[in-house]
Amino acid sequence: MASGSALIYDEEMTQYKLLWDYPECSIEVPERLCVSHTALKSQGLLERCVSLPVREATEEEILLAHSAEYLAAVKTTPSMNLEELQAFSLQYEAVYFHQNIYHCAKLALGATLQLVDSVMTGKVRNGMALVRPPGHHSQHSAANGFCVFNNVAVAAHYAKRNYNLTRVLIVDWDVHHGQGIQYSFEDDPSVLYFSWHRYEHQQFWPNLHESDYNAVGKGKGAGFNINLPWNKVGMDNADYLAAFFHVLLPVAYEFSPELVLISAGFDSAVGDPEGHMSATPQCFAHLTHLLMSLAGGKLCAVLEGGYNLDSLSQSVCQTMRALLGDPAPPLSGLAAPCVSAVESIQNVRAAHQQYWGCLSQDLLPVSEPSTKRLREGGEEEESNRQSAVESAQAPPAAPPMRTAIATPAGQERSSLEQSLRVEGSPATLEQAARCIRGAALKSLEDEKVLCSLGNLFAVLDKIMKKEVRNGLAVVPDLPTAAACAAGHAINSETDRVLVVFLGDEEVPLDITEDG
Repeated sequence: MASGSALIYDEEMTQYKLLWDYPECSIEVPERLCVSHTALKSQGLLERCVSLPVREATEEEILLAHSAEYLAAVKTTPSMNLEELQAFSLQYEAVYFHQNIYHCAKLALGATLQLVDSVMTGKVRNGMALVRPPGHHSQHSAANGFCVFNNVAVAAHYAKRNYNLTRVLIVDWDVHHGQGIQYSFEDDPSVLYFSWHRYEHQQFWPNLHESDYNAVGKGKGAGFNINLPWNKVGMDNADYLAAFFHVLLPVAYEFSPELVLISAGFDSAVGDPEGHMSATPQCFAHLTHLLMSLAGGKLCAVLEGGYNLDSLSQSVCQTMRALLGDPAPPLSGLAAPCVSAVESIQNVRAAHQQYWGCLSQDLLPVSEPSTKRLREGGEEEESNRQSAVESAQAPPAAPPMRTAIATPAGQERSSLEQSLRVEGSPATLEQAARCIRGAALKSLEDEKVLCSLGNLFAVLDKIMKKEVRNGLAVVPDLPTAAACAAGHAINSETDRVLVVFLGDEEVPLDITEDG
C-alpha cells in the first residue's frame, strides 16, 4: 500500500509578476507561493513530506486540453517587449503575461502531472502541488482569470490516457467557478466535476449563466457537472460542510472515483479580498479528510487561487496536515447552514435527482433565526477574521505514532508492526461497574472480559494523553466494551463522547441526565 504525502514546489514559479498598472490582476503576486512554502516549513510539515522534482510539461501534454493555435500564441510571449505583452494580455479576460510566464506555466502543469504519476504508481499516497500560475479558468483556446494552462483539466485527461482511468472526480473549492474545467468535460461521463463558487445570481465574476445549478452537463455528460452557486457572501464552515454532506459526498460515493483531483483555491477562506467568505483554514482540513476516503486515498491537491496571504498560507498548511494523516482540528461554533446555502443545496439536488440515486429523496430545509448573512465592515468583523486565521497557525503537534493496538495473547498480526502494542492490567470490578448498568453487570464475572477492558482502558489513556492518534482493541463482549469505553472517557473528564455501535444488541450505557 502506498504511503507518504508529496509536496511539489519550485521557487522558479515565483519568477514572474505584473509589469504594468492593471488593478484587476494586481492581487496575483509571487508572494502567494513564498508565504505558503514558508508556512509549511515553519510548522514542520515540509520535512514530513516526500519532495518530488518539478519538470516542464511537454507540448503533447499541453495539447490534451488546449488548441495548437493557442499554444503557438503563448510560445511567442518570451520574446515580447512590455507593450507587446500588454496588447497580448488584452486579447483575454483578467490575465496578464510576462516573458517568463510560459516557462512557469509549463512548470506548474508539469508539477501537477508529476504528482499524478507519483500517486497513480504508488510512490506516494497523496500530495499537493504548490504551483503558479493557477489553471481552472483557462480554456481550450484562451487564457483567463490569471490562468494560462488548465493544470487540473490536463491532469484528468493525462490520468485517463496514461492509467486507463474511467472515473475521475474533480473537486473545485475555489471561490470562482472553474469554467475552463467545466467546458473541458461537460459532455464526458468519465469525469465528475463539482464546483462551489460565489455567484450572487450571476453578479460575480465570471458572470456566466452556465455557472448556475442548472448547468448539469451535456449529452452523455449530463449529471456529471455539478455547480453549487453561493448567492450570498459570508458562507462559513457549516455551509461548506452541508454542501459536502448533502451533495458532493453522496454523489462521489455513488460515482466511486479512481482518482480525486482538488482544484484547491483558498480565496474561499475567511479574509480573502475576492471571496468575502467566512470559512476558517481549519475547515479545509476537514474537507480534505472527507475526500481522502475516496479512490483508495489517491488524491492530488493543486493550488488555484487565494489572495489573503495569511489565510492562504494557513489553509495550505491545514490541507497538508490532513493529507499527512493528522487529525482534523475542532471546528467551534458550528450552527445550521444559512437559508441561502440550503436553497442552493436544494436546487442542486433537484437538478440532479434524475441522474443520481442518492439524491432521489428530498432534503428537508434547514432554517436559522436570520435568513441573511450580509457583509459588514468594522473592527469587530476584521478582528474575528484575524483570530480565525491566527488560531490555525499553531495546531498541536501530531503524536509520533498513529495507532495503539491491544489484542489477546496469540492474536498479534505482523501487518500491525508499526503500531504501538499496548497491554493493560485487568480492569477491576469497581472500575467497570462505574460504566455500565443493569443485567450487563453479570458479564463482568468473566475474567477474559475484565482483561480485555484493562487493555481497552490502556488504549484510551494513550489516546487521551495524545501519545497516539487512535487505537484498536479486540474484546470478547462488544456491547459491554462500548459502554465501558464511553464511561471511562467520561470519567477521565472528556467533555463530549460519540459512541457509534454497529450491531443488534443494546449498549448498556449509564448516561446521566446532563449527558
